[in-house]
Amino acid sequence: MAKPFIMDHPLIQHKITLLRDKNTGSKEFRELINEIAMLMCYEATRDMPMKTVEVETPICVAKSKVISGRKVAFVPILRAGLGMVDGLLSLVPAAKVGHIGMYRDPDTHQPVEYYCKLPSDVQERDIIVLDPMLATGGSAIDAINQLKEHGCTSMKFMCIIAAPEGLAAMEKAHPDVQVYVGALDERLNDHMYIVPGLGDAGDRIFGTK
Repeated sequence: MAKPFIMDHPLIQHKITLLRDKNTGSKEFRELINEIAMLMCYEATRDMPMKTVEVETPICVAKSKVISGRKVAFVPILRAGLGMVDGLLSLVPAAKVGHIGMYRDPDTHQPVEYYCKLPSDVQERDIIVLDPMLATGGSAIDAINQLKEHGCTSMKFMCIIAAPEGLAAMEKAHPDVQVYVGALDERLNDHMYIVPGLGDAGDRIFGTK
């Protein structure tokens, strides 16, 4: 079982603090989500395989490293996961992007899937599933179940804020999936929102509340 990677970089922690502030408007919130996702991507791609190639510099021929191995796909969980995509694509512009749409039933707090569109070769790619919040873990678990049903075997999950309950649920359901967390919060409240959290990430990204 892979131990979750909890980010401790000062830049990430500083930007998460700004995200939490209820006075942070949608424009700045979107920018911060992208910036944090980009910084987290740096860690999540640290184990990418490399190979040595020759390149001609203005001085001489040099042996240098390039990324090799499987290609990458980012799969945001709609809606809020969309806010993280541009930050990752700025570092890995050749990656393909799939989408899995889910919403949380207000009565049962369980995820309900309404959309799934993935690259045709998704099973051949290293996948990073994206969602800013890992609360109960239901949406992330179901999204990864969907990907496994499509034949995917190499997956990571990235979130900005996680509750211990959601992290434990993920570890139990998908011990083979490495989880990257920007900040691990205290708990879930009675409405299954993360405490202290940052509110509804989707609403704050898109200005819908």
